[in-house]
Amino acid sequence: MVEPGDREVAGQRLGIPESLGVSTLEPGQRPPTTPPGRQVSIRVQLLDDVTEVFDISQRAPAKALFDLVCVHLNLAERDYFGLQYQNPRRMMVWLDLLKPTLKQIRRPKNTILRFVVKFFPPDHTQLLEELTRYLFALQIKHDLACGRLTCNATSAALLVSHIVQSEIGDFDEVQSFQHLLHNKYMPNQDALMDKITEYHHKHVGQTPAESDYQLLEMARRLEMYGVRLHPAKDREGTKLSLAVSHIGLLVFQGHTKINAFNWSKVRKLSFKRKRFLIKLRPDLNQSAYQDTLEFVMASRDCCKTFWKICVEYHAFFRLFEEPKPKAKAVLFTRGSSFRFSGRTQKQVFDYVKDSEFQKVPFERKHSKKVSGSSLTPQDRKTSTVPQESVSVDQTDSPLRLIIQVPVDDPTVTNGHQAGPGGPEAQALASTTGHPEQQISGVISGSPPVVVNGQKAFPFGPGQSSNGHQPSPINAHSCPLSSPLFTDAGYVRTDDEDEVRRKKCPTDKAYFIAKELLTTERTFLKDLAVITVWFQAVLGKEDILPDSVRTLINTNYDPVYQLHQAFLKEVEQRLQQWEGRSNAHIKGDYQRVGDVMLKNIQGLKQLTSLLQRHGEVLVELERSCRASQRLQELCREFEQQKVCYLSLNMFLLRPLHRLLHYKLILERLCKHYPPTHQDFRDSRAALADISEMVLQLQGTMMKMENIQKLLELKKDLTGIQDLAIPGREFIRLGCLSKLSGKGLQQRMFFLFSDSLVYTSRGMTADNQFKVHGQLPLYGMTIRESEDEWGVPHSFTLFGQHQSVVVAASCVSEMVKWMEDIRMAVVLVEQSNRPSTDLLSTSRSDRKSPEEGGVEAESEEELSASRSSLERQSAQRGNTTVHVCWHRNTSVSMVDFSVAVENQLSGNLLRKFKNSNGWQKLWVVFTNFSLFFYKSHQDDYPLASLPLLGYSLTVPAETENIQKDYVFKLHFKSHVYYFRSESQYTFQRWMEVIRSATC
Repeated sequence: MVEPGDREVAGQRLGIPESLGVSTLEPGQRPPTTPPGRQVSIRVQLLDDVTEVFDISQRAPAKALFDLVCVHLNLAERDYFGLQYQNPRRMMVWLDLLKPTLKQIRRPKNTILRFVVKFFPPDHTQLLEELTRYLFALQIKHDLACGRLTCNATSAALLVSHIVQSEIGDFDEVQSFQHLLHNKYMPNQDALMDKITEYHHKHVGQTPAESDYQLLEMARRLEMYGVRLHPAKDREGTKLSLAVSHIGLLVFQGHTKINAFNWSKVRKLSFKRKRFLIKLRPDLNQSAYQDTLEFVMASRDCCKTFWKICVEYHAFFRLFEEPKPKAKAVLFTRGSSFRFSGRTQKQVFDYVKDSEFQKVPFERKHSKKVSGSSLTPQDRKTSTVPQESVSVDQTDSPLRLIIQVPVDDPTVTNGHQAGPGGPEAQALASTTGHPEQQISGVISGSPPVVVNGQKAFPFGPGQSSNGHQPSPINAHSCPLSSPLFTDAGYVRTDDEDEVRRKKCPTDKAYFIAKELLTTERTFLKDLAVITVWFQAVLGKEDILPDSVRTLINTNYDPVYQLHQAFLKEVEQRLQQWEGRSNAHIKGDYQRVGDVMLKNIQGLKQLTSLLQRHGEVLVELERSCRASQRLQELCREFEQQKVCYLSLNMFLLRPLHRLLHYKLILERLCKHYPPTHQDFRDSRAALADISEMVLQLQGTMMKMENIQKLLELKKDLTGIQDLAIPGREFIRLGCLSKLSGKGLQQRMFFLFSDSLVYTSRGMTADNQFKVHGQLPLYGMTIRESEDEWGVPHSFTLFGQHQSVVVAASCVSEMVKWMEDIRMAVVLVEQSNRPSTDLLSTSRSDRKSPEEGGVEAESEEELSASRSSLERQSAQRGNTTVHVCWHRNTSVSMVDFSVAVENQLSGNLLRKFKNSNGWQKLWVVFTNFSLFFYKSHQDDYPLASLPLLGYSLTVPAETENIQKDYVFKLHFKSHVYYFRSESQYTFQRWMEVIRSATC
């Protein structure tokens, strides 16, 4: 029996010995070097019933054999699987990867190992690779056929229909009947033939990948999903069966579950001879509390085998990382030396999510249809992907491309094209390394980038082959010609930039004026999204009420025209300042305060229009609620490349621009001495703009909150009116919620009256599905790391329920606890009851039998085919999704700071393994960098969300050898950016730090 240590953590309290940290998914790790010795052939039966032979050394650990099998399959999410064999006592046991294979299998010639699923996750959407889901589907098929996965006749028929659809495709009466006659998928199949064919007929057009998805969606809801029964008896001698799952320990009588012990209730697991012992935590709510439960199994070996499985299940699903090894005893040892080795589920998920695997075809045994899988690192160098068009990949990888395969390509299954997540019609191109390294048309050179559109410049900036300007809404030029992804744009500009830098003025006031110019260019482009592009779309259909159309025209067109004239003046003044115009001979034009004063005085005349911009936001939202077609039109417009942010954000841009003018003038006045010729005009302009900001500040804060609530409404499903009077947004971000399923990643939204937690749904827009709501009134909060053994965890005690959550780090935990405490104080001071946010009445309380498992309705569990359809580019790249993928959070204060910290200008970019510098026009806004070829472009070519990134300066060892260079890095992604002066370098560092700190 293994006793727990003094320091009780999540894994050690169950007697889990610490491991050596051996990983089967280490990035770049090769299979272990085979020890010298005679080679032995080992037969392994795969899940498709094919038996493969692998040669290993007699001394090789079992991990070497397991790695060979996974490499053979090109399997990335390998830790869900294991190798199983029958020992001399005819018990099915797992191969211990840390021990030599031949010390466990005495007669390898007579033994066939089985490669099967070992850990069954509660949600198949946690499996990121199609190959993994296919292997899980094969496991479900095996369990159904052997009677291990029991269910009612309707469910069984539906499961088989999905299997048949995956294997033979669309329904054909003769073919389907013959196929079912020759293949047995379940006991008593003949009695259900009619029902199976009836369901199969409804799956027309469903691809094998979608069939796997639907099969796993159904299977995971069955009580016997992933259950492996181990016979036992209780103290009274009643025949029972024990099993283990992600939830905890299960007790069955026959095939009926009669009890469950959640991991959070279990203090320790142990065994003594034939007795299996479960020690529980005290339950203050139960008067008849039993500290230790005892079950008798057939033998000590049966007991130990089940104990090992429990140890591994607990470690895999409950721990953040692999437990560390214990120090070896000097003289005596006590208990079993077994320990869990490999990655935990969280480590597997994070690794695969952060890695950039290309898709490689794999063959389905029966259907002989080819689907996408993951390339091994060795295969990536030689793979080829058909080159066609590029779309957005909505994964967490900060910069990634998806190359769509043509419909008539032989790798397309059933002629269907799938969106992100669908494997039939696309392949991922690894985009790390030097941009000049392209193999067979695959973009392997540029860094992984989230591509906003397909704009290209094969004929020059903004020109097509016939010399016309392409429409940013309808242009579909191939982005492979873009300077972002080819060496055409990778020009070494070091010498010419040095020459130009020496010719330009060096006064700080010049660079402040230049910042005014660059940001004004971006602001005018943003304003054109409303006054030009959005108006053009609305003009095609007469669905916008005349009152709202007039409201937009009268309040935005005069502002747009004023800024057009202002931009021309600033451009002319900078040309004169730089000496690129003869006008500088006639007078001193090295100032900008006078131009700003004139513009701001013109803006003051439009204050009444600026005050009504918030009204435009509200009225447009009201019109969208009244007209379904207008709502669809606005949603479609937000998917266009010109609308690189949400439409509502563009509506508030004129108000935000006032803040930028104020900050620019403050820096200018701070730089000028009082005797400077430009000081008086700059000071007067600062006084005027400060007055305007003060006058409009209340409107601005109110509208920013409404805009954020309306934006969040698009990201959430299962919620009622979010933007109601009095409700304020406070913080959103990712936390791990402790439940019966273990630590589950959840997205939390903190408002002024309640805390809502969600999970990422499988809708076409990847909306977040609401799971529950915690009213803030009466809530208390305390740290609970010592209580639960989970790092950075804290417990929220509501009036009706309590929730345990864990942050990714200490700083995140502190931010959440401070904001929640502040919100609780405010809501109690206001003495207002919380409003129910949920669209349906649902209870979030758990019964003891459920062990904390979140209740899910049939509607939530239904898997629609839209889950595999293309998700929208903008919805998949919002701040909410970035926080989800980067496991971080953002507050309303952060959003307000981001409004002020916006910057535009030219930067030189360099990748980690390249030599040249690429010149790009870069816009920083909304926590992201947006990349353009030049400031004349109407929409960005790519974007880089910066949440989670680190901002530093290059070390001497990185051999950059250039001035004014800053470095952005996130995990393995590294980018260098070079600015033109000390002032611009400091400004870029300042604004980017606001998004990365």
